[in-house]
Amino acid sequence: MGGTVQTDIDPRNLIGRKAFDRKGTKIGTVDEVYLDDATGIPEWAAVRTGLFSRDAFVPLEPSEFVDDVLRIPFDRALIKDAPDFGVGRHLSPEQELQLYRHYGLDSPPDEPGPDRDFGSLAGQDE
Repeated sequence: MGGTVQTDIDPRNLIGRKAFDRKGTKIGTVDEVYLDDATGIPEWAAVRTGLFSRDAFVPLEPSEFVDDVLRIPFDRALIKDAPDFGVGRHLSPEQELQLYRHYGLDSPPDEPGPDRDFGSLAGQDE
């Protein structure tokens, strides 16, 4: 898992770049980049898919920015199904958690808070 974190990604360089899935299928164009509150490292990108002119949120880690395009190591179908929170707004921790789950990623280990157990008890007593 040679996951070197590309902390040298300049978010401004990503905006307007093409994004491709793991098969090399074009998904769309990077619309916005979301930084981690704590570290300031780019964490998520919103990709304007053009399909329903909705944005798909994609994780910048483990994606790679190569030859001026963003390569996202997931299938287009999964990316298209990602939760859409609308662009221009801040991602809440709950929204981020939803995205991590959607992509089957581990949420950041430094995230404090009660939902480290993924809120398995939420709604059990309804």
